[in-house]
Amino acid sequence: MLSMPRTNGCRRGVARLQFRGLTRIKSARSRTSQIKSRVVAVTAGRYNPHPTVNMWELNVWILIVKTSSMGDVVHTLPAVTDAAGALPEVRFDWLVEDAFAEIPGWHHSVERVIPVAIRRWRKRPWRSLVGGECRDFVRQLRARKYDLVIDAQGLIKSSILTRFVSAPVAGFARHSAREPLATLAYQTQVNVSREMHAVERTRQLFAKVLGYPCPAASGDFGLQLSDFQKTSRPTRQIIFVHATTLPEKHWPEAYWRQLCQQLANSGFSVRLPWGTTTDRERAVRIAQSHRQASVLPRLSLRELATELSAAQAVVAVDTGLGHLAAALGVPTVSLYGSTSPDRIGTYGASQQHLCAKNFAGDENRATATSLEHVTPAIVRREVLRSVLRGAA
Repeated sequence: MLSMPRTNGCRRGVARLQFRGLTRIKSARSRTSQIKSRVVAVTAGRYNPHPTVNMWELNVWILIVKTSSMGDVVHTLPAVTDAAGALPEVRFDWLVEDAFAEIPGWHHSVERVIPVAIRRWRKRPWRSLVGGECRDFVRQLRARKYDLVIDAQGLIKSSILTRFVSAPVAGFARHSAREPLATLAYQTQVNVSREMHAVERTRQLFAKVLGYPCPAASGDFGLQLSDFQKTSRPTRQIIFVHATTLPEKHWPEAYWRQLCQQLANSGFSVRLPWGTTTDRERAVRIAQSHRQASVLPRLSLRELATELSAAQAVVAVDTGLGHLAAALGVPTVSLYGSTSPDRIGTYGASQQHLCAKNFAGDENRATATSLEHVTPAIVRREVLRSVLRGAA
């Protein structure tokens, strides 16, 4: 095959394309910097070029991209609380998987929740395209003009979603993101240590992007507990969150039955939620251990949150409902088999982590994953301690 020599005109054309690309990147970065200044100015009351215009009309709109999982979505809530407290004129929308769409809407500073169904679209891509579901999603995403997008996920799939929005994108820098290729979509990148807990990492991300000091106090999930109160509050109720996805995260079913008997004999009632048919079958077998145990019906996330908030304590494996219980301030004993809780464990007051082994150094995963060494007697002791601390 013959190769054509590169002419001076061709070189000039390539140079022009490179210049245009660099100009676009610089322009986007400049716009992001201007947004930061505008956020600070609006908050300080200095930004109002039209005195007759209501300041409400000069709000800065930011889209948060944090699609999944449930625990990751819950861990992002404190960052929104920080930002809303530091910058009252900023308004937030949130892009999230439809299965978890209820959660962001519980935060008082989130104006609109935009559900996306990536997991379902992967299973049925042709039906999603032909049926117009993807088109409707893009239309909903572009219904508001955003000043900034914050990709708090740091994944390739989340960075692709940001491309449907005509606004500068901010996110973790290459060495901070979970998937470094995702950073190619970001005009503003910030370095945040990967050694921090996920809640603190996200709080630092928002603070650095929006230009306010990250509060030193523990993160506030921003949930109004009164929204989840039952009309008649049960007494001495404990929730068993027994279901999780990975086999190495499961606690032996025989241990659940023993713990159920021990707590029921101590005067507690045990409630067992479930999500799948397999989870329900396990819940039924555990509940057969004692007449004070019962299987809950299929519930929505809000209904599950109501059950969790009414409990005196929760026992949970490494799963989303455990993080939700922690966000609601419920004393929770969490069991960790293959993953260290140092970076992604339940966060907040009255949280107790029991691990299969000690996680040494900077390892995030243990080599021995069995939870068999965490016996029902150990868990029962920590549950009773949690109940006593909660009553104090």
